[in-house]
Formats: sequence, structure tokens, C-alpha cells
Amino acid sequence: MAPSACAQDLDKALWTQYRQSFIANDGRVMDTGNGNVSHSEGQGFALLLALAANDRSTFDTMLRWTETHLVRSDSGLYAWRYHPSNTPPVSDPNNATDGDILIAWALLLAFERWNEQAYAERSMSLRAAILREVTVSHAGKRLLLPGRIGFTGEAGVVANLSYYVWPALDTFARHEPMWNDIISDGLDLLTRSRFGQWQLVPDWTLIGDDGSVSPAADKPARFGFDAVRVPLYLLWSGRTTELKTFRDYWRETEKVSGWPAWIDVVSGETAPYPLSGGGQSIANITIGRALPNKSASNDYYSESLKLLAHLGKKASASAR
Repeated sequence: MAPSACAQDLDKALWTQYRQSFIANDGRVMDTGNGNVSHSEGQGFALLLALAANDRSTFDTMLRWTETHLVRSDSGLYAWRYHPSNTPPVSDPNNATDGDILIAWALLLAFERWNEQAYAERSMSLRAAILREVTVSHAGKRLLLPGRIGFTGEAGVVANLSYYVWPALDTFARHEPMWNDIISDGLDLLTRSRFGQWQLVPDWTLIGDDGSVSPAADKPARFGFDAVRVPLYLLWSGRTTELKTFRDYWRETEKVSGWPAWIDVVSGETAPYPLSGGGQSIANITIGRALPNKSASNDYYSESLKLLAHLGKKASASAR
């Protein structure tokens, strides 16, 4: 059975360094590589990490900030970006569905750990909003939109497979059976969205009205910044059979020239710079290596991936 919860033993030193580097006193998680903006995704990442470190005080502070500044009254979801230098700080009403999923999952796990009913109630309302606002039936499948606005059109539906946070969706399905269709249809999409020599998934996938899949035409066809999270969530959920192409890619490319930050799944072109430390952490756990118990980067996203890799590896090991 796939692991259903976040590992509860994140090294306190790793968490303390992360908290001091990226979380403001008011609970806002700062994207240091992007002008110190904040995202619902980042709030979700950090809520999971605080839970794993058993830091309820920081968890509650971040949750209060998120509810105060990002929640949307029109949808019940969260605005995807907060820019502290702009007026207003939230100028785009769109959500990021992975951020909503991560927060809903963190709340549900927090209820299970700390037995606070308010966490369970907010998770339930958020899960209902996700199902209502950002799932669609298309070409005979139930798909997860990356956001409410901008991902459906005449060419079809655009999906981002890194937004399918498999361990979270598995947890949700124990409460609402409707999630099972999203999981099974999402796994089907994952199987069919593999391209190029290494059969990797692109960051963005287009699903046509006839059910055909291709890399989204208006974005680079890269296994890159987003899609690197796909093997992390697969491993975290115990879906190890789906990891073979990622393992093959990282093992073989490391032998030749090291891991590039991205590869074009159509042309085979690779980035002229290396995979981030966080991406390398995901590559290492995917091919079965241990992770060093240290953290040194000043980049929020890379460090988030590193700590999430620690949780995913431990959760996967505990399920064996």
C-alpha cells in the first residue's frame, strides 16, 4: 500500500535552517530566487515540512498568513502569487492547483497528528473547492487543471503532471471516492505523456479533444523545472514501477556528462547548466542513493526540493 502520510521525522537542523532562511516572522514563505515573492505552492511545501518537524507554532503562523492573504472568496482556493512590492500584492486571481493540493494535504495530516478539528474542516472545504473548480471531464477522462483560468481552449486542455501530488491524492481518495477517477486517469495520462529517447514527461502536456497527447505547443518541451517533481511524488506514493524511465535517464546521463537542469523531450537539447541541488536530491533518491543530512543553498526552490526529497525517501522506505 502506498504511504498515506508525510514522514514525521524531518531532521530538526534541516528544518531550522530552512525556516530561518525562507520563512518571515509573519509566516510568509519567501521565494528568494524570484524577488522574495510568495506562492501558494511555497506555503504548502513549508506547511508539510513544519508538520514533519513537529513545529506546530510555525505551522499555525504560516497557515494564518496564507488564509489572510491568499484565500479567494470567489472560489475557496488560494491566489497563486503574492508580490510584497506591488499594490495590491495579489494582482492575479488565478490559483495554482498544486499549491491548493499541498495545503489541503498538510491540513489533513495536521488534523491526524494534532487532533485539531479546524484543520480537518478547512481541508475538507478546500478539497471540495478543488474538485468543483479545477477538475474537468475531457476526452473521456477526469483531468486536473493547473489553474482555474487559462488551461482550456480550442486545442484542448493543458495539464502539468507535476501538479498531481500522488501521495496527497491517495490520502484524499480515502475520504472522497471521486478522487479515484482523477488518480486513475492521471496515471493513464502519465503513461501516455512520455516522449523522446528517454521517454520523459514534459513540464506541460496538451490533451486534444480526441485524447491525443503532446508537449504543449506554447511552452518549451522540457523535462525540467516542474516535471522534476514527478518522480519525487511517484516515489513518495510508492509507485516505483513508474520510475524506470527516470532512473534510466539519470543513471545514463550521469555517466556521460552529468545531470543537466533540463532536457528537451523532442529535440534532445539539454541545458548548458547543471541540475539544481534540489533536483539532484530527487535524482539521487530516484536511483536509490542516500541523501546527505545537510543543506547549504540560498535558493528557496532548490532547498524545498531537498527537504521534500528527504520526506519522500523516508515515506517510501517506511512503506516497504
